[in-house]
Amino acid sequence: MRILYDSKLPQFKEPFGTLTPGQPCRLHIHIPCAVQATAVKCLMQYEDGRTTAQEFLFSKKRIEGPYEIWQAEFSIPQEGLYFYYYYIDTPSGGFRLFKQGDDTNMEAGALWQVSCVPADFHTPQWARGATIYQVFPDRFHKSGDCDLTGKLTPYTVHSGWNEEVDWRPTEDDLVLNNDFFGGNFRGIIEKLDYIADLGVNLLYLNPISKSFSSHRYDTGDYKTPDPMLGTEADFAELCRQAHARGIRVILDGVYSHTGSNSPYFNREGQFDSVGAYNSQESPYYSWYTFQHWPDQYTCWWNFDTLPTVNKLDPAFVNFIIEDEDSVVAHWMKLGADGFRLDVADELPDFFIERIRQAVKAHGADKLLLGEVWEDATTKEAYGVRRTYLLGKGLDSVMNYPFKEAVLNFLRGGDGQAAAQAILDICEHYPAPALHSLFNFMSTHDTVRAITALAGEPLDNHDRNWQSGRRMSPEAYEHGVKLLAMAYAAIFTLPGVPSIYYGDEVAMQGYKDPFNRGYYEWDSTETRLRPILTQLALLRKSCDAFKEGRFELVEAGPDLLHYRRVGPTQSAEIALNRSNALRVITAFGKAAEVNPMGFTILVEDNATAHLQAGPAGPGGRTTLQYQKG
Repeated sequence: MRILYDSKLPQFKEPFGTLTPGQPCRLHIHIPCAVQATAVKCLMQYEDGRTTAQEFLFSKKRIEGPYEIWQAEFSIPQEGLYFYYYYIDTPSGGFRLFKQGDDTNMEAGALWQVSCVPADFHTPQWARGATIYQVFPDRFHKSGDCDLTGKLTPYTVHSGWNEEVDWRPTEDDLVLNNDFFGGNFRGIIEKLDYIADLGVNLLYLNPISKSFSSHRYDTGDYKTPDPMLGTEADFAELCRQAHARGIRVILDGVYSHTGSNSPYFNREGQFDSVGAYNSQESPYYSWYTFQHWPDQYTCWWNFDTLPTVNKLDPAFVNFIIEDEDSVVAHWMKLGADGFRLDVADELPDFFIERIRQAVKAHGADKLLLGEVWEDATTKEAYGVRRTYLLGKGLDSVMNYPFKEAVLNFLRGGDGQAAAQAILDICEHYPAPALHSLFNFMSTHDTVRAITALAGEPLDNHDRNWQSGRRMSPEAYEHGVKLLAMAYAAIFTLPGVPSIYYGDEVAMQGYKDPFNRGYYEWDSTETRLRPILTQLALLRKSCDAFKEGRFELVEAGPDLLHYRRVGPTQSAEIALNRSNALRVITAFGKAAEVNPMGFTILVEDNATAHLQAGPAGPGGRTTLQYQKG
């Protein structure tokens, strides 16, 4: 018999998840009577996993069948990340007890984790229950022609929306990413009703600043919109029109590097300024790190068009954050409601904390998200453990772990593995950050969801293989069903779901740049949009999806069934990946989950059934999707 302890379950640890300073926490550990334990001790360590923060003893409370139930209560006085394990004494000697998956193991394994976060850590209340729509600005919609005076050259403009993005390298083996379709602010404004009708209330735009490339992560001028997109007045009008429809707008903050083609570096000489590349007396020289001026310098991932900036340089910090018309203030005064920080792991905690202060100076309801690909609570970057979610930095992060869990399950992985990956994040993240998570299935950095779910595996195929590759009709039909299930998951898991433009019409595409095609406005795919709209409406109407507790009900080879419990309502969600009808028990009654489909049931916690929504068994609010 094994010693029983699972920090995710209330019979072993209560409360679930993170703690605040001084908050009591009760632990129970179940030890087989045959072990003859004489003493049980918890050893809690600081985030380095070596230095002891505190030790405390358990007391034996009772015997239940073959187990002794040992109990302890503790609190953590100081904010931070902590790890712990147990030491158990017996008449024959003592041993350490470690974590092994969701089980325990003697003398080998991992440490359990708990974070202590400030009691006053809050994130914008409006974000809970929200739905995001992500737009890659050049590729969404064009309305009219913009004044291209000042557009960085050279560039090309596609003659038709259905042309493939340029991906072939030049004779010098360079991929310039300087092809444009002409999507602009006015085009987004024209489609705001389309976006609003999806149930969206947060619009996330990839970079909009003047830049050489169409992706605009090579910032050319932080405070000027790219001429291809329009003017400051156009952007301000976009924000005004979005706000009138109840939609907030956040921008991509790209502060780990600039473009070499910028007034700050000016390697290409297209600006009148004296850039760091032009003179060591440049006011921007201290922004960059040169090994040998001017042609050897630190750059992002060795792309010489992306010189890295020194985020601790006072001149850079002032320009981006502190000045009265800093970059942050500039865009927020024009109407932006916050930022998503690109490559947050390359921004020091000090820098992120200062950005938070600058953003929140415009209102506590402003939002600050970060791009983090791993578990943000244990993330290490450049030898430093990051403090993103300890209440002083980000509101929340992009949720790659959920994306991978859902993708792996729908591509044939076991439901139990997906459930545990989801529970890990729920346990590790503070509730304010958990319920503000940026959940997604596709982004500009990933293979489009339908392609990842049902397309040929990417493996190590090159761009020539990826170019123009589309699924067979049979694979596409299968992919649409999987995509509906995937979005059902991220709309009902803790966090804020994001629709990447074009996913609602099942746009395909492998890696960058093929995942950044122009929106297919003439698509005949009509099945997904109504489902996404219903999911968004359900999130708005049911408080279980805003801050509700996540509970795993059942997970197996083809089934993932979980529950969200809110203040007044609860929801049960089941995804059935198999080709057979499944019957589950939800709210004490039988419910069907169609083959390759999902079922979402909502009931009032006070037992009175909700009346909104399509009628289902027993008067429940029901949303189903089925193979057909």
